[in-house]
Amino acid sequence: MSADYEDQTDFENADRGFLGSIDPMVIKADDGRVVWDMEWGFVDGECPSTVNPSLWRQAKLTAKHGLYEVTEGIYQVRGFEMSNMTLVESDNGIIVIDPLISEEVAKSAIALYRKHRGDRAVTAVIYTHAHLDHFGGVLGVVSADTDLPIIAPEHFLEHAVSENVYAGTAMLRRSYYYAAPGLPKSATGTLGIGLGAGGSTGKPGLIAPTLDITETGQEEVIDGDRIVFQNTPGTECPAEMNFYFPEKRALCMAENATHNMHNLLTLRGAQVRDPRIWSRYLAEAIELFAQKSDVAFASHHWPTWGTAKILALLTEQRDMYAYLHDQTLRLINQGYVHSEIAEIIEMPPGLENAWHAHGYYGSTNHNVKAIYQRYLGWYDGNPAHLWQHPQEAAGSRYVKAFGGVDKTVAKAKTFLDEGDLRFAAELASHAVFAEPDNAAARDLLATVLEQLGYGSENATWRNSFLSGAQELRSGTIVHTEVNSAGLAPALSITQLFDSIAIRINGPKAWADKLSIDWHITDVDQRYFMELSNGALIHFPTKAPTKADVSVSATRAQALGLVMAGVLDGISIEGDASVLTKLVGLTDEPDPDFAIVTP
Repeated sequence: MSADYEDQTDFENADRGFLGSIDPMVIKADDGRVVWDMEWGFVDGECPSTVNPSLWRQAKLTAKHGLYEVTEGIYQVRGFEMSNMTLVESDNGIIVIDPLISEEVAKSAIALYRKHRGDRAVTAVIYTHAHLDHFGGVLGVVSADTDLPIIAPEHFLEHAVSENVYAGTAMLRRSYYYAAPGLPKSATGTLGIGLGAGGSTGKPGLIAPTLDITETGQEEVIDGDRIVFQNTPGTECPAEMNFYFPEKRALCMAENATHNMHNLLTLRGAQVRDPRIWSRYLAEAIELFAQKSDVAFASHHWPTWGTAKILALLTEQRDMYAYLHDQTLRLINQGYVHSEIAEIIEMPPGLENAWHAHGYYGSTNHNVKAIYQRYLGWYDGNPAHLWQHPQEAAGSRYVKAFGGVDKTVAKAKTFLDEGDLRFAAELASHAVFAEPDNAAARDLLATVLEQLGYGSENATWRNSFLSGAQELRSGTIVHTEVNSAGLAPALSITQLFDSIAIRINGPKAWADKLSIDWHITDVDQRYFMELSNGALIHFPTKAPTKADVSVSATRAQALGLVMAGVLDGISIEGDASVLTKLVGLTDEPDPDFAIVTP
């Protein structure tokens, strides 16, 4: 750690332009449920022994909340989510950039803006990219039937929906570890996620874009404001864009350059991001916009003012992703595997000295492993690792080799006492998977995970370690799922049918055959669906196809049928029992599956 703790620039920038906040900083849903709470006074003091000092510093910064002036005519609401809502004053109102996660918090944020700047109407909405914390609160700023421009990068809708449908249940369950909503906000609990203070638990929604940004250099005039766009697909999100306000000399970097090292593979799971192209788009942004900018702001954290400082930030962020990519590939081609490369790579001193290059959200260690995965996949080339036992079977064998659970736990305790927390965790985990009800094994693993969490600079690592410890001590936490019903109307027909296909219980369906001809009447599209060898096949077709049953429905009716079994207004010809049979072959996903135990 070589960054300067005496440097107060980030704190000065995080406070700059402050206009006010709400007190108490607690936001509730209509039913009285708290969906956001930023009462974080515990971070005001000196760093305690249970927190990495660098992460404590970052937590102090991300705990700041309120309305801030970025530059004349541009304002940000920060600390109302992990993400920022940016408001650009236009000829007839305001352009809203990234309306947060949930309707309730977005309403609160725009109300704070109006309290200080007047009751200006929303004239357009811009989604910088296709992650929920940048579009989910849209119904808090405009109505569902709005005819205002909704601007987003090309392919936004495809990626905004797919992540919440295909592996959504698993991602959500894993996100409870890395985001830790079940942990107390305290010096022994969560301090946010490094990228911000966390996510609200209100109602998300989605309005489809009406204006796609398809190429870099595309210019649009939105309610009198000229905006120049830079498409950056495959960076922090498969669909993402930066953009520039020439008259305001202000640059929005979306989530491509924030005040931390970002994830190349988030711990909740996602497709691996491409650091090579990420670095190149940052280089392009420098060339296109940096020299003409007086302020750069992003979808998280605080702005950077001054052309020279903007150039330094973007250059260091560019170099960071390029260095991670190139050095990982260099070592891959020397025969090193992901776990080895993650231990070998050290970041250059120039980046270690930059606070914004520290791994509060991503980390050098797991980003290196992500790059390895992107190029070579899960297998490290060692045949001994090609067909390993899964966790429970491996655990019972390790315990047998050590002479029983008691001896395994005792040996793990020895490593804990010696300060080797990583191997202590590995041995204790084997003991838990061999005997999940063994209290000594669970307690020891929880203790080790807590110590790992307390020492971690990375907020999501801390949250994961401490959430695992919490579940070991108290049992699996049954969480309330974030209600994603507001996203369902945005599903394409293919995505809708995919959501059924991934729930088919294959073995249960091996011997069954059925077929359905779908006519989606309001868009005059046909789809053929067939269950064959336990797989639900579906594809668009141009003409009616002979099937066991034919269904004619609008897109909304098809959604109601698939999601809730509603038959109102739907025309069915043929064997209607096929639909019931299909539903009977599906499994319900388990949102509370075990992670640290079998």
